[in-house]
Amino acid sequence: MLVTLDPRDERPLYLQIVDQVRRALLVGTLRAGDPLPSVRDLAGELVVNPRTVSQAYQELEAEGAIYVKRGQGTFVATTIHPHRRERRALVRGVAERAVVEARRSGLAVQELISMIREVAAEVEEEKEGRAS
Repeated sequence: MLVTLDPRDERPLYLQIVDQVRRALLVGTLRAGDPLPSVRDLAGELVVNPRTVSQAYQELEAEGAIYVKRGQGTFVATTIHPHRRERRALVRGVAERAVVEARRSGLAVQELISMIREVAAEVEEEKEGRAS
């Protein structure tokens, strides 16, 4: 699935969709020229109003990330080449959401950082265990 929505995320659904598409571009899940699901198909898959998906696609089109070919569909712009700046923006967004959620839960930022390191070490150990 290209997009997953988080019901706990306070951001509007269309912004979550925009961010998920941007993320797919950055990590290479989507590449220049790739087709996107139609507004109706993605809305049905996510169980949201088609206007929500349309709003997300309009924002992505306005920033030049995607384009629409009448009668053929929506595609990733051929001029898209993820750069370091976009990757930094993605990392910053993840960090901001983590800090907001930690504060909302009454946790200190230092506790969050320690737990991220601990979880990262566990994930690496699991990954190495599977590779053996």
